[in-house]
Amino acid sequence: MKAIIIDDERKARNVLKILVEENCPKITEIFQAENLLDGVALIKKERPNIVFLDIEMPEHSGLEILDFLDKEVINFEIIFTTAYSEYAIQAFQLAAIDYILKPVTPTQVKEAVEKAVELIGKSQINVRLEELKRSLSSTNFTKIALPFAHGIKFVNFKDIITLEADGMYTKIATTTHNNLLVSKPLKHFHELFKSQPVFYKPHRSFIINLSYIKEFIKKDGGYIVMDNDNIVSLSKDKKAEFLDLVM
Repeated sequence: MKAIIIDDERKARNVLKILVEENCPKITEIFQAENLLDGVALIKKERPNIVFLDIEMPEHSGLEILDFLDKEVINFEIIFTTAYSEYAIQAFQLAAIDYILKPVTPTQVKEAVEKAVELIGKSQINVRLEELKRSLSSTNFTKIALPFAHGIKFVNFKDIITLEADGMYTKIATTTHNNLLVSKPLKHFHELFKSQPVFYKPHRSFIINLSYIKEFIKKDGGYIVMDNDNIVSLSKDKKAEFLDLVM
């Protein structure tokens, strides 16, 4: 496999190159570029599998890469290297775009490459990049990228009805899909949804969109029925809190 590192700082490129060589045996060739335009030329010439891309560079930001490449050329995965704020990191997570926080560590590099290898050829990176750009330019996130067996689906927050834990996966019901199996644990979504007050965790195995509650049934200890007729458990220690929330 081929990789390209695009970063205006030589030291940063060299450190990342060493970490990739030491921790990612699937990558056998590594090329470097000091700016986005040189990187684009390398991409066209070498046809890499993975591109490590710095965001903040002189002349052109890494986020502008779509402006210089035809969509059919973008058949590689991108791993951004960034020192962005927590708000921006949430945008990366919601768009299912991988990133490495500077200063980079061996564990970060290894895990990011492993994720990228799994996604190569399964999803449209250009679609995810456009969504990332929209999220970074907005004060409100409206969509989330959901990795599943055949690629990635972008779903509006408002269309998500329930999320249910399924081991290291999560079953998600939306207004158009009842059981979308996503390759992320429920804990991942619990962290992401902290800024979305419409989502509530009534039980350790569920997160629900409060907008889609149809009924609360008192018998059998109490449970919730959603608009799509999904049954959601309610923990005993959450019952009072839940009733205060909805009544």
